[in-house]
Amino acid sequence: MTFTVNAALAARGFEVSLSLGPAETVAVLGPNGAGKSTLLAVIAGLLRPDSGRAAVDSRVLFDLPANSAGTWTAPHRRGTALLAQEPLLFPHLSALENVAFGPRSAGVAKAEAREAARRWLAEVDAADLEERRPGELSGGQAQRVAVARALAANPGVLLLDEPMAALDIQAAPLLRRLLKRVLAGRRAIIVTHDVLDAYMLADRVIVMEDGRITEEGPTREVLRRPRSSFAAGLAGLNLVSGTVTEAGIRSAEGLEVAGQHDAPLTGGQAGVAAFPPSAVSVFLDEAHGSPRNSYQVTVTDLEPHGDQIRVRAGDLSADVTPAASADLGLVPGLRVYFVVKAAAVAIYPA
Repeated sequence: MTFTVNAALAARGFEVSLSLGPAETVAVLGPNGAGKSTLLAVIAGLLRPDSGRAAVDSRVLFDLPANSAGTWTAPHRRGTALLAQEPLLFPHLSALENVAFGPRSAGVAKAEAREAARRWLAEVDAADLEERRPGELSGGQAQRVAVARALAANPGVLLLDEPMAALDIQAAPLLRRLLKRVLAGRRAIIVTHDVLDAYMLADRVIVMEDGRITEEGPTREVLRRPRSSFAAGLAGLNLVSGTVTEAGIRSAEGLEVAGQHDAPLTGGQAGVAAFPPSAVSVFLDEAHGSPRNSYQVTVTDLEPHGDQIRVRAGDLSADVTPAASADLGLVPGLRVYFVVKAAAVAIYPA
């Protein structure tokens, strides 16, 4: 049982073929204008392609042979649900009524629909918000209710268009953890610019550029060994996977990374430490001082990165100014210390 879509839209230079397994989440990455939102709009029925075919299991969403009228299923009959950057809740309805809207539209009795809505609000940690209207909710609360509304419709494919983009720095990690839980065992496509969304939520990553898929594969493989220029830019984030310790993460190679986390983590569970190259300082000698992680590494490559120099050392990287690179005498093969403060490292469950 799978989801498949093949679609072409000449006016946008769009031509994509994609399939999902029965319990697979795929992250779609790419620069602005690459066709990511076009893909979701075609699947959701908001945009009609010139030709192509899409089906969820045995339900045909559209079948449009070139130069023929073909079959086109209305958006509300597709069995898909689209979660956008903004919650787009009905302002005149309570949170409970918003979530019950999907089941009610499918013909479910009012009492049964409201009961289902309460279950989904509880699932997204929003049970106490059921009587509030959207104007009384924070951005994070409203987006949690929007997630519940999407899931209450029991979609065959859940479509997420940068759901964390409009949230503040406190609300985004909470929603990311929530999505990790509710997407388990569910078919979903998430469009995102955030490599952490892909790493934490997706089984597979596809990279779109100029309306085409230019790279795809298992999430870890694409992020660790990118082949497209866009994925290479995203992959600059330092990611160290391993097991959770009292201080942070210990990798299989024995690398200890201390960091911060905003959710309870259990020692021994799988986790990942994430920190940007801009947070890494480079020294010729071991540094001492405030709580920090210090690693002796061998420089493997130097490359321009905007107005900085990206210093690569195996799977780790640091950004330094050209002047600092010259002062340190950085060249491939040189042994240096990469140092990053624990406060700059985020620890997440894997």
